[in-house]
Amino acid sequence: MRHDSTGHRTAPGGLPAELNRFVGRGSEAAELERLIGSSRLVTVVGVGGVGKTRLATHVAGRMQERFCDGAWLADLSALRDPELIEHTLVEALGLTDHTSRPPREVLTRHLAGRELLFVVDGFEFLVDACAALLLGLLRGAPGLRVIAAGRRPLEIEGELTLPLAPMRDRDAVRLFTDRVSAGRRGFRFTRPDAARVAEVCRRLDGIPLALELAAGRMRALSVDQLLARLDDRFRLLTGGGRGVLPRHRTLRTAIGWSHELCTPEQRLLWARLSVFPGQFDLEAAEYICGSAELPSDGILDELDELLAQSVLLREDTPAGVRYRMLDTIRDYGAQWLAAAGDTERLRRRHRDWFVGLATWCELDWFSPRQAGIAVRVDGELPNLRGALEFSLEHPEDVHLAQYLAGTLWFYWAGCGRLAEGRHWLDRVLEAEGGHDGARLKALWVLGYVAVLQGDAVAAVAALQECQEAAQHTGDPVAAAYALHRTGCLALVTDDMPRAEELLREALGQYRELGELNSNVLMGQVELAMTVCFRGRLDEAAAICQDVVAVCEDHGERWARAYALYVLAFEAWSDGRTAHSRELLSESLSTSHAFHDQLGTVLALELMALLTLESGQATEAALLQGAAGQLWTSVGLPLFGSAYYSAPHQRCEEGARGTLGPEVYESFLARGAQLGRDAAVARALRGPAARKDPPPPAPRGARGRRAEAVKREVRPDQRYAKTRRPLLGVERGDDGPKR
Repeated sequence: MRHDSTGHRTAPGGLPAELNRFVGRGSEAAELERLIGSSRLVTVVGVGGVGKTRLATHVAGRMQERFCDGAWLADLSALRDPELIEHTLVEALGLTDHTSRPPREVLTRHLAGRELLFVVDGFEFLVDACAALLLGLLRGAPGLRVIAAGRRPLEIEGELTLPLAPMRDRDAVRLFTDRVSAGRRGFRFTRPDAARVAEVCRRLDGIPLALELAAGRMRALSVDQLLARLDDRFRLLTGGGRGVLPRHRTLRTAIGWSHELCTPEQRLLWARLSVFPGQFDLEAAEYICGSAELPSDGILDELDELLAQSVLLREDTPAGVRYRMLDTIRDYGAQWLAAAGDTERLRRRHRDWFVGLATWCELDWFSPRQAGIAVRVDGELPNLRGALEFSLEHPEDVHLAQYLAGTLWFYWAGCGRLAEGRHWLDRVLEAEGGHDGARLKALWVLGYVAVLQGDAVAAVAALQECQEAAQHTGDPVAAAYALHRTGCLALVTDDMPRAEELLREALGQYRELGELNSNVLMGQVELAMTVCFRGRLDEAAAICQDVVAVCEDHGERWARAYALYVLAFEAWSDGRTAHSRELLSESLSTSHAFHDQLGTVLALELMALLTLESGQATEAALLQGAAGQLWTSVGLPLFGSAYYSAPHQRCEEGARGTLGPEVYESFLARGAQLGRDAAVARALRGPAARKDPPPPAPRGARGRRAEAVKREVRPDQRYAKTRRPLLGVERGDDGPKR
């Protein structure tokens, strides 16, 4: 036992001193301490440069006082001969033995009666021999505990593993700024640098080695210059100082260390998997990456090995088991794929797979699997973007980009992606694809998206072009969809007679064509909304009840949510407030689950009015503020329609009159800060929700607030329990009149 300068006993050990500050990793360090306290072997696994060695030695240093015989480090990274492992461990412990005894016997005898923590690092090239040796030592030395650090588990009895992920965003920024400051005395990032520093850390995947190397480059570069050069990260990120392990002197070498550990088949799969810009599943990997030299039925085994070596990460998602690569690992594989001259072929196979997937998802959208389709497409979005980009890069494939952008209509319109859908539809239609059917579909989908965004000019242009081209080419399906969306445009621009005429005609054409899907059901809902606005509420309710029945037969939930919204509107108009809230709550819950911004915000607008009528003017103002913020991500608020705006205006007038202008505006502003999830949760809590106290009155406003409280809405006094007029909007053949 050693003693320090004060005379206290200290444990012996052979750990290197920490030369710079250990940053972040608080939860990982605590978890490693917990695991080594409950198991005698813990292996920290992760990709090259992620900080396995530093975490293992840092935790061992914190724990060495708990072991009478201290903590020691054995670095095996330079070894390739398995017979040298035992000698290296003997040397790491500082043992001298001049007898002819084999080193394993020396180790076993030395460790047998001791309490000792051993850190064994860099065993990947000798995993089998190292696993056998450590298993024997652990069995023969009950006081021995081992923290192993490597790119794969040892896979021996009693082993626990701690997968080490890249650093979280905040810790990554802290590490980068700490190392930059250490290398440039007195240097400090400015506040405007914060976003760019965060982007550097994100682009480098939060890998500590990459962050440290990038920080070293800040001696010569600005943050902007560093960002501009990150596309060639393997050339940029070199260095690291004389004391750094050879395998950590460049990012390329650190990643290449993992590459060397792979078999030729695993290296080939690594390169081919780099074609996925996002997550992927096993089926996609088997189709896209399979070949004669890498059979599809063997990909699972090779993929499992890449997982074991931390080249791939597994993620359990709502869509099932998925895999992904860090950007840095993907870039390395992409360079090998390019060197093999196989990038184009793999990207084409990738595109073909995801065009097929989108086709299947569109068909399956009208089924009980609708919610699962929404989750699936959400997870595949990076891959779908990659497929669109690839098709647009090749003039002969533009029609596939048009087809894909049109096929995803259900995602753009139904899952809160209007803006992105508009982006892709505009792009694919700028090019000439030479296939009428694909272009016509993209045109009517663009018209649909533009209608929902309140962009009447773009909607008219797209839908007219689609109708004319459909008539010219004899495409009755495209003509019916264009007619339908033209009727929808008339609805949101308050031309109710024309909307009813066009929607009825489109629905008739759908029947003749045998079309039945979510689009057709939405056409019926839009017709119901039209006749509702024209004062025929019973007819609107009957149409939507039919829609709900068809939806329930087919397991369709998205169109059903809109039908429930119209039924809630009708119930409110008939004075059945409790039933209206029940219907509206179900509609809101479904739209929110699909991330359908439009369905969510329409339901929130009507829910605000119901909330006002329940006597909660402050809560109504909050919901209106939240809805107002949501419209910014949809398009023109309430389409600019007098009919759709009427519930909002009635609610605003009632809440403003009850609370007074200043208090109303303050709660409106608070509501705008809620966010969608919080706003929906408040709306669904219903009339029993806690009433928010009004904010402090501005100077001189005390009397006005007292008066506002007296005017709090009471439904039995302000509104009659009879069928209400349509929110104060007069109806006539020429449209609404105030």
